[in-house]
Amino acid sequence: MAKINVFEIPRDDLNAKLGGGFPAGSLVVIEGGSGGGKSSISQRLSFGLNENDVSVTLVSTQMTTKGFINQMYSLDYPIAPFLLNGLLLYIPVIPLVQAAKSRSDFIERLMAAEELFEKNVIIIDTLSSLIKYSVNIEKSLELISFFKKLNGMGKVIILTIESNQLSEEIASMFRSSCDVYITLKSKPLGSEVKRTILVNKFTGAKGPVGQMIGFRIEPRVGLVVEIASVS
Repeated sequence: MAKINVFEIPRDDLNAKLGGGFPAGSLVVIEGGSGGGKSSISQRLSFGLNENDVSVTLVSTQMTTKGFINQMYSLDYPIAPFLLNGLLLYIPVIPLVQAAKSRSDFIERLMAAEELFEKNVIIIDTLSSLIKYSVNIEKSLELISFFKKLNGMGKVIILTIESNQLSEEIASMFRSSCDVYITLKSKPLGSEVKRTILVNKFTGAKGPVGQMIGFRIEPRVGLVVEIASVS
């Protein structure tokens, strides 16, 4: 039985809804539009994994280190101890994303950065904005087989993707090669935005997996799983 990487925290039941955690060696793809909640989910998973003594590298195209720390504390995810004890490695790549336009070897550099891949779980948010300028079919295959090699060592790789940043052919390569495939949907409902996690595929789950999980993000509370999902 593969080790399960648990991300349970007492105040929400996201871990229970998502099969009780990610089995070791899983490739997880989380796909959503701009503002769809990819970073919020990444932050919640990262904190929950750390709370359960699972080491995480979070590569972010979204925020500086200071911005990330402020954001986590605003959601009441106190991560300073994990940053200090090395359970969490946070790597902001905002400057790199700007530079990536001119770098066709970006994917090769990503694969060569060994320290990124030393932790149990590696989250790359958002992969598509990192690779959109340098990716083609061949490089996608290389990258996927690189991630699969890490999976073979028991590591969990979580990739967030904004589908309109990649060609349909390349996006579908990531979808078809992953073990867990989640899409995030959001639609306006009155003055609020209704957000839903759709679980399209979940291989090797320890427990039952919810197909549709409603959620919202609240200041000082973090991610809240909605009890009833209204379609």
